[in-house]
Amino acid sequence: MKIAFDAKRFFHNTSGLGNYSRDLVRILTQYFPENDYILLNKNKSERGKDILENPSTHFVQTSVGSMSRQLKMGRDAQKQQADIFHGLSGELPLKWDAFPIKKVVTIHDLIFVRYPQYYSFFDRTIHLWKFRKAAQAADKIIAISEQTKRDIVRFLKVPEAKIQVVYQGCHQAFKEQQTGQQIKETQEKFGLPDRFILNVGTIEERKNLLNVVKGINGSEIPLVVVGKKTKYFKKIETFIRKNKLQKQVYFLEGVSMEELAVIYKLADIFIYPSFFEGFGIPVIEALFSKTVTVTSNTSCLPEAGGPDSVYVNPHNYSDIQSKIKFLWDNEAERKRRAEKSFEYVQKFNDEPIANELMSLYQALIKNKL
Repeated sequence: MKIAFDAKRFFHNTSGLGNYSRDLVRILTQYFPENDYILLNKNKSERGKDILENPSTHFVQTSVGSMSRQLKMGRDAQKQQADIFHGLSGELPLKWDAFPIKKVVTIHDLIFVRYPQYYSFFDRTIHLWKFRKAAQAADKIIAISEQTKRDIVRFLKVPEAKIQVVYQGCHQAFKEQQTGQQIKETQEKFGLPDRFILNVGTIEERKNLLNVVKGINGSEIPLVVVGKKTKYFKKIETFIRKNKLQKQVYFLEGVSMEELAVIYKLADIFIYPSFFEGFGIPVIEALFSKTVTVTSNTSCLPEAGGPDSVYVNPHNYSDIQSKIKFLWDNEAERKRRAEKSFEYVQKFNDEPIANELMSLYQALIKNKL
């Protein structure tokens, strides 16, 4: 088979959609090297360079010009005689020639519909239009969670039979055992405390970091935060200053993926009480790191966290506080839950995900979907 991908995010996004795109192509080339994988974009970058070294993966420069991604990329895939075109971030090209090609699109979430207050009117309108067009044009839609599948049916009015859930995994670094030297260097570089709880993710209102900070107020539990700051950070900063928590909350910047993997493993607890997620990759990263997780009892997060993570009402910082304290004071319970969760998270490993993706592609080609 010859499978073409919209590789804009593959080359130009550092997290989120970029990680999804790179991991998807990486695992397909690893487990199904007999196929040709074509990465379509105006240009390439250093990101994903190691994946492009695989002989089954090829970069093809797309046509240039205004809206070329929307108007020309599909035809470029057809010129390459691709059997399948896969849009990796909720979009598909608008124009196609007569050459037969199957169309797949991955939709990660519809948060902009559920929580419009976090997005501008322009962004909401454009996103919804693009997603609707892609959902209509696709032969098959991949949802990254059952929660996202339900939202696609509800908000985009798509028949359930057209959607298949294929979970995503996480970066290989979180599955590796770092050396003692790497661990020591990371501890020293960032001045990490001996024990701490960890939060990872963009520091924005939806991720709910303020309630985590409120949850540790009045305790001596250190909190380490890794994530890009937004305007919402000012609310957190104000609370920290008012309650004299400056020496208790650590904000880290310039953290590499390998260093982040070490930090996950060093943490006693991973805390992620987001109000809503399409999937929640940081939860998966924590479980692969054998770090017990406290997360929200909402959206897809119980799907990601499994039966042995600890769940909270994200709106109730007292609930967050009590669950953190319970685990902080109970090493045996932390270890038990972490070990059981590590067993659970194997379903998000590379091989089962690659097999599901390839089964979907093969069924499409054989007109069985």
